[in-house]
Amino acid sequence: MCGICGYIARSLNRDVAEKMIATLKHRGPDNQTVRLYEQNQCVLAHARLSIIDLSIEANQPMEYKNLSIVFNGEIYNFLEIRKELEGLGHQFLLQSDTEVILHAYQQWGTDCICRFIGMFSIVILDRTKNELLLIRDRAGMKPLYYYDDGNVFLFASELKAFYPHPSFSKRININALSAYFKYGYVPAPLSIFDHVHKLMPGHYLKYDITQRSFCISKYWDVLDYYKKPSLDITYTEAKDQLETILKSAFNYRMVADVPVGVFLSGGFDSSGVTALLQKDRTDRLKTFTIGFPIGNNEAPAAKAIASYLGTDHTECICSFDDCKDIIPDVPFYFDEPFSDNSAVPTILVSRLARKDVTVALSADAGDETFAGYSSYVALKNAMLVKNYMPQKKSPVLSSMVNMVNYLTGPYSYLREKGEYLAKLLNTDDDYRVSLAFDGGGSLMENLYRKILTLDYPSSLLQFKQSDFNDVISVGMAMDYQNYMPNDILVKVDRAAMSCSLEGREPLLDHRIIEFAAQLPMDYKFKDGVQKRIYKDIIYKYIPKELMDRPKSGFAMPIYEWLRADLRYLVEEHINDSMEPVFFHVAYCKKLKKLFLQDKLGHEDKVIWRLIVFQMWYKYNC
Repeated sequence: MCGICGYIARSLNRDVAEKMIATLKHRGPDNQTVRLYEQNQCVLAHARLSIIDLSIEANQPMEYKNLSIVFNGEIYNFLEIRKELEGLGHQFLLQSDTEVILHAYQQWGTDCICRFIGMFSIVILDRTKNELLLIRDRAGMKPLYYYDDGNVFLFASELKAFYPHPSFSKRININALSAYFKYGYVPAPLSIFDHVHKLMPGHYLKYDITQRSFCISKYWDVLDYYKKPSLDITYTEAKDQLETILKSAFNYRMVADVPVGVFLSGGFDSSGVTALLQKDRTDRLKTFTIGFPIGNNEAPAAKAIASYLGTDHTECICSFDDCKDIIPDVPFYFDEPFSDNSAVPTILVSRLARKDVTVALSADAGDETFAGYSSYVALKNAMLVKNYMPQKKSPVLSSMVNMVNYLTGPYSYLREKGEYLAKLLNTDDDYRVSLAFDGGGSLMENLYRKILTLDYPSSLLQFKQSDFNDVISVGMAMDYQNYMPNDILVKVDRAAMSCSLEGREPLLDHRIIEFAAQLPMDYKFKDGVQKRIYKDIIYKYIPKELMDRPKSGFAMPIYEWLRADLRYLVEEHINDSMEPVFFHVAYCKKLKKLFLQDKLGHEDKVIWRLIVFQMWYKYNC
């Protein structure tokens, strides 16, 4: 795990490059190196957290023949690829996966990417072709930003690395800002600043340095596997095959030359990872969990699982003061407005783990892969009404429903459902499921329209239901392409990297989703049982009575605190200092009053989103 950055410009400046990489030292405290390639008008810089091959010879930028590389992430199957390359005549000097990437690219070109099992953001300079290649992993575990204003091309693991470059301009991207208020994060390929984009997961970018132009290609898409016919195998066969894939994926994530641990929440996902790894191991896995004295607290469940599995378990109950001290640091580590308040406890558990290990396995993506979220059940139920609606757009009927809506109160439950129905009626049948699943409902949309001076964004993803075998798969695919890479994986990456901890995601091994996407839905969700096939595998390792309990989120009790000890954040950030170019300030102040009186209801989250943006804006702009 590391930080990478660099740029292409007609004039290179080592001092600027060193300042750029210095902003990423938390991602790579072990070594920071800058290399200028004057002939190619290119700078590559790398901040290293040593995980595999700890020798200084494995520092980056690394070179092989006409190729130079900076790389953030891990290629877990690099030893198998290396063996294949040795059979083709390649010779290696190190025990590094970075060296294997260089040889693989020299041998196979961009086709090598499909051989990689891992998480990665890779930048390769071909000094002969005068070409720069940027690659991002399939799921989007590792971040990769790029900036292009026509004169300078910048790239980096985090936005803050762009700030020292004199050509970089901090101008707010209005579309990104409105998308933030819709989702609570800035979805790729958008960035909060103009001329900045995130390279999409499963894509690579080729930049022609001579022509000062680039093209982007897709090499992997989860939709390709959802579009395939369901596998014709029995449930028992599917369960056995999945267990084999899981064991392979989990064991790959233990490959390291430094200590490795596991985040254990006590839920099915993290308990499954821990159980499959601890079985047949003589050494005790190090597991880590945190809890809260109020609100959601999974620490007791995690402790019980750890005790049953026999792990070396560390637990910390976080106080208000622990969280309060971290909140001011969030704008620095996250670079963009990011309102998922579980970022704070994720930073805390990362700090806890970093005392004993350098690598920690997280267990995200189980819900997106095996139909675990309650929103999928709600989507299925909501779409029952679709069967009684005309298949084509019905603007007239939609208008009639909206006329009825005006007779209800502006913030009533009935009006929200009525506007929701009107939107569906004004959308062709094939896209109604993705519309229903994208965004926060009409009530929240109306609220944000009153808060923002900006246009509210349309649906980010529009998936055709006819490409899928069932309604729930549409929601799962949308989450895999949007919520997971833009929220969950951003949270884990920035939180872990804030304390120089490498976070790994075993359930995001692409072989798992490729297999699971082709399974019949009733293997994943049947008779009200969600994550059915994954749970049945875990029951082989952990007793059912120890696992079966209501699902609980990993979040701090932020709204209770904002009305009490953290009230100062509300007062400090929602006031006349807000930018009227972005906000209807008077209305925001009205919402603040209702929130402090505990009269805002389920719209509370808008207050936190406003505070987070204001904190970010004051820190970065």
